[in-house]
Amino acid sequence: MDKSQIASLKEICEIAGAPGHEQRIRALVIDKVSGLADEVKTDALGNVMAIVRGKGDKKVMVAAHMDEISFMVTHIDDNGFIKFHTLGGFDPKTLTAQRVIIHGKEDVMGVMGTKPIHVLTPEERTKAPKTTDFFIDTGLSGEKVKELISVGDTITRERSLEIMGDCVNAKSIDNRVSVYILIETLKLLKGKELPYDVYAVFTVQEEVGLRGAMTAASGIDPDFGIALDVTLAYDLPGAQPYEMVSRLGKGTAIKVMDGATICDYRMVKFMKSIAEEEDIAYQMEVLPAGGTDTAGIQRYAKGGSIAGAISIPTRYLHQVIEMAHMDDIDNTVELLTACLENIDTYDWSFK
Repeated sequence: MDKSQIASLKEICEIAGAPGHEQRIRALVIDKVSGLADEVKTDALGNVMAIVRGKGDKKVMVAAHMDEISFMVTHIDDNGFIKFHTLGGFDPKTLTAQRVIIHGKEDVMGVMGTKPIHVLTPEERTKAPKTTDFFIDTGLSGEKVKELISVGDTITRERSLEIMGDCVNAKSIDNRVSVYILIETLKLLKGKELPYDVYAVFTVQEEVGLRGAMTAASGIDPDFGIALDVTLAYDLPGAQPYEMVSRLGKGTAIKVMDGATICDYRMVKFMKSIAEEEDIAYQMEVLPAGGTDTAGIQRYAKGGSIAGAISIPTRYLHQVIEMAHMDDIDNTVELLTACLENIDTYDWSFK
């Protein structure tokens, strides 16, 4: 990744986009893909589709979800303290004293608060915190908070992207890194003759049930589907090799299965063959829990789709910050590009 690419990823990661409230990231994506596709459009749910026409009569859908795990305001007390509901899954132990942004009439900074350790009972000290234990403190009076913020307003994490060694560290690597990868792939494909139509779909509401991918796939009816998302990298102290799922810096990950999908074995073999032919570093991913847009594409195309996924190994998933290796990101761009250029060369029959 060069400096301009890092700057692009930073912009994509830092912008807000809660599930169902993807306005800001959607506008940024539309701006970035304009001129890279033959047609750019949105559907009623808010998915962005950048369509590159190919010479054949088949369709390939590539999905990268735009939304990020977030919160929604559910109550404001008379002192201005805010209670919230989660939009997507969180690891609650990482929320303590973290800054957030409440997107009300204007953006308001807040901090996650909870009961101080000094007044916890011995029993409370032994229990892991729950999201319901937290509130948000804006430092404003109750009157001012209620003037600016309403029930239903969304809340996102406040974190900048930083370079740490060979890695990028930011909020919303899940799944903004895939948004970046899909845009970079469109840049590399521009001006090339592709075998089939490519629908690059930047989906909404993945974190709350793959809703955007389902809607998009039912409308596009793709013959082939490729999802882009992060996967667990548990290559950390204390982890057993069989628990790691993937490791940072060891290449992009070709998904075999996750908690919602068994990838089509033909797509898995195709991706492996392309990676080996192009000398692209890769590893195999078997994720025991969690799902991705792969399931939405595979099931909601009429009669199903030959679907698989390319994943980016990521540490600290669904926490305040997440970390990915820049080489793995580059490898993912290379593999996706090569797959789209050569998808017509593989024998897709059952055998």
